[in-house]
Amino acid sequence: MVQIIAVLLIIWLVLAVLGFVVKGLLWLAIIGVVLFVVTAAVGWVRRNALNK
Repeated sequence: MVQIIAVLLIIWLVLAVLGFVVKGLLWLAIIGVVLFVVTAAVGWVRRNALNK
């Protein structure tokens, strides 16, 4: 499970950077940042739930 979340975080980060680099793809950067934050939050919650 941790590997899947890590891979998703890397993919979203690459999409965000690509969106900021290519001026016409700002929408891609916004989507990448939002998905990165959501995936990180889900991973954090699941990690805390497993530790309890």
